[in-house]
Amino acid sequence: MAVAGDMVRLSRQIFAKNPSVPLKKQFFGVSVRPWKISPNVAKFRARATIGVRSMVQVDLEAQGSRSSVLLEEPFGFDVVFEGELREKGFMGLRKTKLVCTIGPACSSMEELERLALGGMNVARLNMCHNSREWHRDVIRNIKRLNEEKGFCISLMVDTEGSQMNMVDHGGPSSVKAEDGSIWLFTTENFEGSRPFTVQAKYEGFSEGITVGDELVIDGGMASFEVIEKVGNDLRCRCTDPGLLLPRAKLSFWRDGKLVGKNFGLPTISTKDWADIEFGISEGVDFIAVSFVKDANDIKHLKNFLSTKSSDSIKVLAKIESLESLKNLEEIVEASDGIMVARGDLGVEIPLEEIPTVQEEITRVCRQLNKPVIVASQFLESMIEYPTPTRAEVADVSEAVRQYADALMLSGESAIGSFGGKALSVLQMASSRMELWSREENQQSLLSQFPLGESLPERIAEQICNCAVEMANNLGVDAIFVYTKHGDMASLLSRNRPNPPIFAFTNKSSTRMVLNLQWGVIPLHVDLSDDMEANIGKTFNLIKIRGMVKAGDVVLVVSDVIPTCASPTVFQSIQVRTIV
Repeated sequence: MAVAGDMVRLSRQIFAKNPSVPLKKQFFGVSVRPWKISPNVAKFRARATIGVRSMVQVDLEAQGSRSSVLLEEPFGFDVVFEGELREKGFMGLRKTKLVCTIGPACSSMEELERLALGGMNVARLNMCHNSREWHRDVIRNIKRLNEEKGFCISLMVDTEGSQMNMVDHGGPSSVKAEDGSIWLFTTENFEGSRPFTVQAKYEGFSEGITVGDELVIDGGMASFEVIEKVGNDLRCRCTDPGLLLPRAKLSFWRDGKLVGKNFGLPTISTKDWADIEFGISEGVDFIAVSFVKDANDIKHLKNFLSTKSSDSIKVLAKIESLESLKNLEEIVEASDGIMVARGDLGVEIPLEEIPTVQEEITRVCRQLNKPVIVASQFLESMIEYPTPTRAEVADVSEAVRQYADALMLSGESAIGSFGGKALSVLQMASSRMELWSREENQQSLLSQFPLGESLPERIAEQICNCAVEMANNLGVDAIFVYTKHGDMASLLSRNRPNPPIFAFTNKSSTRMVLNLQWGVIPLHVDLSDDMEANIGKTFNLIKIRGMVKAGDVVLVVSDVIPTCASPTVFQSIQVRTIV
């Protein structure tokens, strides 16, 4: 491990100190064979074996002449990134990914295509709202856009979770609660809507609540004072006017403290399991679990997915409670990614702690190499207005500065009148902040937190760490990684390199999962065990499409395993120029 990593640094130092050393086809390599197999090696994926070979190659020979024949085969490249690359070049590509919640305001084919053209990378389906038939139509329309229009949009199902919330109030959008208005919160089941009446989901929602308690809607969208208990119902006066959204979450406060209400319900409810089965059957890429308490919630679901042969679906944990914060690191380790649900989290912790908690969660996720989505209320005003507040734009920029993998729109896209504009604000603000960070030289390599347990894992990690350092120091235009399972692309992303990461994979599921990783542009292409053939083929394909120009320099990383009698984990770094 150390030898491979040191060799990369040594080669750079040699070239820096002695420019006369020819750069063409310089090889530095080491074969490592452990004396014995550690028990941890068995934990490495089946594709890893005892033999490990790591190679570093600096090759400034013109690339593109070796394989002059363009193979007629599918080449999955998102049309939005392709257009951005032609227009802005490698360094102009946006690296922060964008997630949009799909709702009534953006569920038509035309609106979905508008969001796709605006840069949506992941479509989130909130199972709190609408029927499964409605969600099925959205999923199939997005897949149709991917297939017919050349987009690369991943699909996420977000479970409802066991929580106290309102039932849909009969309207497709929001209802305004005015200051001083009197409302009845009831557990009675009724169809449609009633004036100044809100239907609560749980029968016992008023248990333990007393007159004078404060009822807060969606973490502060509106607030009420309990003025009377009527059987199991509550009569309340609006003290802070605001919007009542369908399925809004309810919480009670007394003397400035949250009133704990334990319904004794599991994290994943019966309805959630049915929604998860639905997501599996529809071939979604991510399942986000609401109100995760500890790592067991995530492990349970991942074990279930493995029995369904659906382990390619990645499980994201939503951090939105005190319990989840207390068990943060173990939840991050167990999950495939994290969503920082700031709205619900802001109900359970003081508002002034939200910025530091967000930054800490983002830091832990990056250390443990798990993508993190920052969500909730980024551009809340744009639900009703066509322009954001300046403070909201600053909030977006701060999340980008913290190197979050993705930013998410909720009500802004789902029910807002200006979803397309809200997405445009995210896109512009994130791109500008990324450019500023690079220009101001604020990019620094992560203080390394070792992840790998087996020797091959540790070598792959060191290779990627050194590759990013080389890419930044040499000023290459892009990093190309050839990967079947996405591991090395993820490790490269973890270091937040200056150039974009193009991840070539022959697995469509890997491509869709990498769509959530910072700075990674996933491409679906057939890969062989011959790396020279892979490099030549992909270089020719992107040249033919006009996405690169003469003089571009790329750093190439690979974890593709050659087929042989004794398989070897083969990892390499190469630098190539394009003519």
